[in-house]
Amino acid sequence: MDQRDELEAQGKLEAWEYNPHDEDHRRPHKYFPNRPVDSEHVRELGVLTWKLDVVEWDKNPLLEKIKMDRGYKYSEIATISPEEMTDFEEKVKGYFKEHMHSQEEIRLILDGGGYWDIRDYDESWIRFRVNKGDLIVLPPGMFHRFTLDEHNYVKALLLYTNIPCRTQLEKSTEDDSIARKLYAEKVLNNPRAIHRKRPQISAH
Repeated sequence: MDQRDELEAQGKLEAWEYNPHDEDHRRPHKYFPNRPVDSEHVRELGVLTWKLDVVEWDKNPLLEKIKMDRGYKYSEIATISPEEMTDFEEKVKGYFKEHMHSQEEIRLILDGGGYWDIRDYDESWIRFRVNKGDLIVLPPGMFHRFTLDEHNYVKALLLYTNIPCRTQLEKSTEDDSIARKLYAEKVLNNPRAIHRKRPQISAH
């Protein structure tokens, strides 16, 4: 996908500085007043986003173009909810452990919603919300975590370039992985990163 098409396809995220208080992690965890984070800052950290019509997602031409251009050849559908999973609470706790992957994490939200937390340049957390129709791509080597919202339900299409694999590499053991080193070189240590100091935007 060329840069022009990619920018045209980008969807805007609602993102903010994560407030690490002791409430359930399925709550928004916003400061009061809120401390919004610009979508461009999130994008600079390597996150790609699109907003798609998912009524007939399997016939969506934009999704097919993204799959072809980015080499996504495999897929599966996952539903996370107490009704669908006997080990629901255990799984949710696992998703919320800080981790990374050696390949991209690609998710299209078909129904429901939740939050991704990603590490900023200074190691603080940025949280952004995902809802029905959001397609999210997290780069290899980015430390992150995921949680449902208080509705306890999300249904998502998972896309892969290779045979499906959901291996999580936790931070305590994978700081020195090849994917992490490449991410640090291309993103975290990039001197051209124009939003390294996060811009202040209006909270209203």
